[in-house]
Amino acid sequence: MRRSILEAVQEGDWAFEPVPCDKEQYEPTGALPGSPEKLHVLQGRVQKGLPLWHPSDRRFFREETGAMA
Repeated sequence: MRRSILEAVQEGDWAFEPVPCDKEQYEPTGALPGSPEKLHVLQGRVQKGLPLWHPSDRRFFREETGAMA
């Protein structure tokens, strides 16, 4: 398992940089930003030592237009 940012902070490693991760190694989420579902996904990523943000994560309420409603 990858070392997570939480483990680094607990160990006092303030210079921690996560190991680069290919976006194919973890799934994007369609959960709305700020929703409990999105927070759950982010929590899981942190625990696994993955990047918080996937390039294909949903970013807007109306994803097809990129407009926030």
